[in-house]
Amino acid sequence: MSSTALLVIDMINTYEHQDAETLTASVRPVVPTMRALIERARAEQTPVIYVNDNFGRWRSHHDELLAAALRGPHADLVEPIRPDDTSMFVVKARHSVFYQTPLEYLLQQEGLRHLVLCGQVTEQCILYSALDAHIRRFQVTVAEDAVAHIHPDLADAALRMMERNMGADVLPSDRIDLRA
Repeated sequence: MSSTALLVIDMINTYEHQDAETLTASVRPVVPTMRALIERARAEQTPVIYVNDNFGRWRSHHDELLAAALRGPHADLVEPIRPDDTSMFVVKARHSVFYQTPLEYLLQQEGLRHLVLCGQVTEQCILYSALDAHIRRFQVTVAEDAVAHIHPDLADAALRMMERNMGADVLPSDRIDLRA
């Protein structure tokens, strides 16, 4: 049994925010890579866990968040990577996937110690999630070709920080071992 999980961070998104135009320009080219990574994880029976912002919709659940994103102007960015019936889903309200969510408990219950991160935004939620995973002693890998950014220079710096300061493996998705 694999001790690895693929975390898909904040990809169920309506892109109705200030930086949406810049972000969607970065998301569009990584969606095919992200889709391939998700499909490979599913084929290898590696758990896929979507951790997504609730966008202040405190009465929503994952189906409602997905429905809103699929009705939005950028449904083409959500449809290819949408959760399937085997995917797990954790709702978050802040930048880190761990901050006041049940994710750590879920990972412990499933015996998952290696986290592969993909999604958005590299210099925000990916960075903070990697840091929180690191301080919780999870092994972290970031799929560098399956993360999107708003600010390219900050994203590059964030990837370097994750690698140098947190010991994260920053690799192209096709070099990531999902069965570790």
